[in-house]
Amino acid sequence: MINHKKSHRIYVEEGLNLRRKRPRRRVAAAHRVEKPQASSLNEAWSMDFVSDELFDGRSIRSLTVVDNFSRESLAMTVDHRLNGHAVVATMNYLKMSNGLPKRIQVDKGSELISKVLDKWAYENHVTLDFSRPGTPTDNPFIESFNGSFRDECLNVHWFLSPEDARDKIELWRIDYNRYRPHSSLGDITPEEFRDQHLEAGVFSFWVSENGEGLICQKAPLLDCPNFR
Repeated sequence: MINHKKSHRIYVEEGLNLRRKRPRRRVAAAHRVEKPQASSLNEAWSMDFVSDELFDGRSIRSLTVVDNFSRESLAMTVDHRLNGHAVVATMNYLKMSNGLPKRIQVDKGSELISKVLDKWAYENHVTLDFSRPGTPTDNPFIESFNGSFRDECLNVHWFLSPEDARDKIELWRIDYNRYRPHSSLGDITPEEFRDQHLEAGVFSFWVSENGEGLICQKAPLLDCPNFR
């Protein structure tokens, strides 16, 4: 007589794999892996898009990039439309000015699952860590940052043009990094927190074209069109 107990014993004796049943509604939760907390600069970044409009109703978008460890706003790229190529251009700028992270936490927006970004990440040995659909808690750092960005900048200013938006958003970004202490950082600003770790010898590295590791020192901003 064959029943489930005997079947289980035979599978175990033969070293066969047993299929584990999971409730359909819990499949995603069963595969969820807790994200490790960043413990150094450039270990993990987060990025996302924020939409707004000019005074005349034309839409603009901002790509926001944050270092999860220092909470520093690394980049805010603004234009009418931003696609995967614009994301890669921002990443290449940051590669030269800040270095690159081990992983970047992103959602599954069309620009962030594009082939051009996937190719860039593969070539630069960066892991794209996708959050689960409809689960903003998977990417809390960028969600918190974007909430402050909207409340303190987008909802406060009128933007006359994309250039005007870039200028005002960049001023807000500088203020956020330089003058806004965070309780999670010991009540110091993101810039102060970053500089303390650089002075302590916690350096970040990127890989150059010839494969050599380069120390990422505190670098000046580059003059890059459409980049703020």
